Amino acid sequence: MSKYQFNESDIYISGSDIPKNRLGIAEPELLQEVEETLLQQAYQTFIVECEFATRFDEAYFKSLHQRTFETLYEWAGVYRTVDMSKGGSLFCRAAYLEQESRRIFRQLEEDFLHQSNAWQPAKFAERLAFYQSELIALHPFYELNGRITRLFFDLIAVANGYAPIDYSQALQGQPLNAYIQASIACVQQANHEKLSQIIFRGLSKLDQ
Repeated sequence: MSKYQFNESDIYISGSDIPKNRLGIAEPELLQEVEETLLQQAYQTFIVECEFATRFDEAYFKSLHQRTFETLYEWAGVYRTVDMSKGGSLFCRAAYLEQESRRIFRQLEEDFLHQSNAWQPAKFAERLAFYQSELIALHPFYELNGRITRLFFDLIAVANGYAPIDYSQALQGQPLNAYIQASIACVQQANHEKLSQIIFRGLSKLDQ
């Protein structure tokens, strides 16, 4: 059984929740290792490139997914075209995904590119959590949404003089760690308070 519930999609190996990939990997543990290696390489590349003038828009968000995973997946950087849910959480309907994405990123740009460097850490964490909550509920890609979304907001943090956000404590424990519980609250209740607390605890200035 897939971890997601969705209409028929040809990106998965038949009868499994393993995405078809350019390397022909059919073992979930090995595929996860490759994904994690690609993600770590992406962090090194994108942090070096990142600066306050970086435009954190929808095109940039898509490019993170594409550039990180295009050697593995043909659909890297491409929004899904089917409805998807997980457990009791229904993500944004595919028919409205593009327009909702534009709305979120338009508002995010207005917020972050002109004001965030003057914010106190608590407000910065709350705004990060609000927009991360929006993207968690959007769930625009078939796979790897959480990791790319965290990368995106880590880069916003770096551009504003912070280290990448430390989620290590919140990601400990299975199956429902603190980060997953916070994500469920974002999708099912439109409540980003728990996520805001996690991000605030994970923030640290680069010069500290």
